[in-house]
Amino acid sequence: MRGLAYRAVLGVAGLLAVTAAHAAVEPQLCFGCHGENGNSTNPAVPSLSAQPAQFIATQLIMFREKRRNDPLMSPIAAPLTNAEISALGKFFTAQPRATPAKKPSEEVVAAGRRITEQFNCVACHGAALKGQQHIPRLAGQQADYLRTQLRGFKAGTRFDMDGNMTAAAQPLGAADIDVLADYLSTLE
Repeated sequence: MRGLAYRAVLGVAGLLAVTAAHAAVEPQLCFGCHGENGNSTNPAVPSLSAQPAQFIATQLIMFREKRRNDPLMSPIAAPLTNAEISALGKFFTAQPRATPAKKPSEEVVAAGRRITEQFNCVACHGAALKGQQHIPRLAGQQADYLRTQLRGFKAGTRFDMDGNMTAAAQPLGAADIDVLADYLSTLE
């Protein structure tokens, strides 16, 4: 609970800073939640480093337009201009990804590869699962964050611009989601 309160304070501070200095959005405002240079250390918050610029821009626009809702992100994105959103996307895509702290077991690697091949994750997320265009990088993302997003897609409660992830998540069982999240979080 303390972490959520801290994020809320940082989010409000970021919102005030964005509103006060609307013309000069600084990526450092994002560091409070998303970590230094976009490398999150909070299991519930996604890393932004090395994400495709178009993906970041698309998500910020979705938050701004209230197609995606989050109590912290929606108000922060609301005042952003398209130029500011584009600049944030360009900044975070250029940031180096932190090396995953955890190494997977051989069983997790084998099961994760099997699931990503069986459900053809690479067709959209790229051969190394590093994302492309408006599709996110999964490699090295926070396991808890991935788990939450996959469960949301499966339940139909997570915003899905074209319905592809909602459809892809339907055949996944709870154990598949856990393995995928653990596997993807350990990829570089």
